[in-house]
Amino acid sequence: MQVEIKAVSRAGQFETFSAEHVDVPAAVLQAEARGYRVLSARESRTGRFALGSARTAFPLLPFSRELLSLLEAGLSLTESLDALVEKEPRAPVRAVQNRLVHDLREGRSLSQALDRQPEAFPALYVATIRASEQTGDLPEALGRFVSYQAQADLLKRTVISASIYPLLLIGVGSLVALFLLVYLVPRFSTIYGDMGKDLPWASRMLLGWGSFIDGRQGLVAGAVAVAVVLGWLGLSSKELRGAFVRPFWRIGPIRDRVQVYFLGRFYRTVGMLLRSGIPALTALDMARGMLPAVLADGVDFARAQVRDGEPLSSALAAHGLTTPIAARMLRVGERTGQMAEMFERTGRIYEDEVTRWLDWFIKLLEPLLMVFIGAIIGTVVLLMYMPIFELAGTIP
Repeated sequence: MQVEIKAVSRAGQFETFSAEHVDVPAAVLQAEARGYRVLSARESRTGRFALGSARTAFPLLPFSRELLSLLEAGLSLTESLDALVEKEPRAPVRAVQNRLVHDLREGRSLSQALDRQPEAFPALYVATIRASEQTGDLPEALGRFVSYQAQADLLKRTVISASIYPLLLIGVGSLVALFLLVYLVPRFSTIYGDMGKDLPWASRMLLGWGSFIDGRQGLVAGAVAVAVVLGWLGLSSKELRGAFVRPFWRIGPIRDRVQVYFLGRFYRTVGMLLRSGIPALTALDMARGMLPAVLADGVDFARAQVRDGEPLSSALAAHGLTTPIAARMLRVGERTGQMAEMFERTGRIYEDEVTRWLDWFIKLLEPLLMVFIGAIIGTVVLLMYMPIFELAGTIP
């Protein structure tokens, strides 16, 4: 077994490393014995072809909202968690909450209890709660995380919603075109087989395809199934996704919009970490995973420059991790000591820009897709029926 660990070293540096041939609890104990503060530890799934997981994902946002409501109503932390356990019908979620209650009654702080379950509570959440324990304002920290996560989920839902209809159009159009080319065209090629050179050139090409594919439909179905499986595995592989996206990254307008989307998430996360008391260099390291590889490398170079004394705003700008407005806002944050607020404001600006652009793009893309798919299907149908039209024209 291999366990992937994310932790903060004694020097305050965020590190990711692996432990071999041990389970998760033993890996955590080994890391802590070496002086690390473990943020998350989970079994590595590299090399597995798992299309799904039986584990129920912990509903972090609803849990935080309900806990915040109970705390604001005057219940203690333990009473609030007990109430959440009683109302929870799902056994895996209830088990996570029970472990929290058990740890609290053993004298651990909430952040320590959360830290013991990294599969349910991410490092950002633990850091936010740990900072609130120093100030004694847990409800404010929960409210801040709820606002952050709700905005992140809203942007994610916006992107997914904007993708559904175009993908549906492409899927339905592809199925119709496949049906025409694999099922109908071979039958028309049999009917027109004796007409030979009397057919238009384009029709002869189409019906030649029909003759070739006739009797091989099973082979085509198998090839389509293999293509779907390979596509799914490709989407599951970070390396293959990167190779697929890299050519599109060279297209300026697409690169700029995608970059703004990822930078919005990155800036919001860094702002939350800074507000939670995490040092700037560690916050950059922890938020690095929000970015694709082409941008994440820039974070490493920026961290090195900041460590050498370069201002954070200049280091990020030097490696393409800002826009002119963002660079100005970060410089203001450096002068006023409000870097956390400026990162969060910049993240909101980026997210609003992405939302507006998506709305405009989808309104333009949907009719263009309908015209394109209709043109393809119409062309195939026209080429199949063109000989009939010509025959009808020769009848006196």
